[in-house]
Amino acid sequence: MPEATSDVMEPTWATADGSVQLYLGDCLDWLRAQPDDSIDLVFCSPPYEAARTYGIDFNLKGQAFVDWCVERYRECYRVCRGLVAWVIEGQTRQFQWSAVPALLMADLHRAGVKLRKPPIFHRVGIPGSGGPDWLRNDYEFIVCASKGKLPWSDNTAMGHPPKWAPGGEMSYRLSDGSRRNQWGGCGHALDGSSTERKRDGSLKVAKRPSHKLTTKTGRLVDKLQTKSDADGKREQGYTVPTLANPGNVIKGIVGGGVMGSALAHENEAPFPESLAEFFVRSFCPPRGTVLDCFAGSGTTLAVVGRLNRHAVGIDIRKSQIELIKRRLVSVQREFIA
Repeated sequence: MPEATSDVMEPTWATADGSVQLYLGDCLDWLRAQPDDSIDLVFCSPPYEAARTYGIDFNLKGQAFVDWCVERYRECYRVCRGLVAWVIEGQTRQFQWSAVPALLMADLHRAGVKLRKPPIFHRVGIPGSGGPDWLRNDYEFIVCASKGKLPWSDNTAMGHPPKWAPGGEMSYRLSDGSRRNQWGGCGHALDGSSTERKRDGSLKVAKRPSHKLTTKTGRLVDKLQTKSDADGKREQGYTVPTLANPGNVIKGIVGGGVMGSALAHENEAPFPESLAEFFVRSFCPPRGTVLDCFAGSGTTLAVVGRLNRHAVGIDIRKSQIELIKRRLVSVQREFIA
């Protein structure tokens, strides 16, 4: 856990071992008291402009809201040695989108924050959210930044087994409309099956086109073998990964019964545990520390607790701190000793 300066607010509540700490107040006050590079991952979701007052008359819109976010995001960026990720969306009023995610990214970029290409949180939107003339809103931006190459990541932690062998189905079309991959043939899956047919209509089952790959020196080698170059150095062929990179469109389901806890719905705008799990497993090392500046119903903290990481949660409302305590106690998870 980060070592704070003496004037930082005291935790309102913590697990017996201190692995999860809750603070009541404005996250900006807590952040300003923290040393640089003391957090491994920041993952949170701020209020979405004036969409809700949250019982505290929160009513910032447009550029005023962006300015409020920039100040807090830059402090997150300072204290984090890894990834900062904010799930954020703007409002649509009178057929105009406020564009605050784009404005926030533009202002952060101009301020020298090193943005990463933003992932998209894809979920089935609320029916009617497109209004009478537009499309239902099925995604939200995740504004991400890091100071450079991430000191730790496991970018296939939430991946899936690769569907195609190297040189397989990824292809382009020739002028006659037929598909070809880099080896001249049609796609072959990892099991050797093909979408290419013989003249009699049967499917071709041949050696997949990916059994050889080109090395950096232009030499063809078997994908699991090595060959020596002129200097005696060994060249390694490509090995099929166990898990493929999951990509930057993160699919999730929202709504009753799928958020990870019934208590999540006592917050006005919860996100599912699956979304928090994606970022915690991918971008926070085991026993590292995750910060959620807008802890809400405690979704991030609940996920961190069961994934063997530490967590800091901050919320400006006492009701949410009490909600988080109930949630963490109710699941009776075994936190870090």
